[in-house]
Amino acid sequence: METAGEFHAMKDEKIPIAEIYVPAKRQATLNPETVEHLAAAILEEGQKAPIQVRHDGKRFVLVEGLHRLEACRALGEETIVGIRVQAKKF
Repeated sequence: METAGEFHAMKDEKIPIAEIYVPAKRQATLNPETVEHLAAAILEEGQKAPIQVRHDGKRFVLVEGLHRLEACRALGEETIVGIRVQAKKF
């Protein structure tokens, strides 16, 4: 159980791109030009920032990092560096 002031560090992990679901609402924000620029940068320098996903029990759901995900997919990558986050509770 977490107490006040306690911090649990999230660690990067390799996530299979084929297992990541992108919600339609998020997919609508995709900019192909941004994906192209990011793909070129990833080729030169590697992926600098992990994407964020949550696991809904069956699959990973993208939270942040659509353009990084699509850039890696365009490069033919099978995995991407990501961090699992918890779904917000309302």
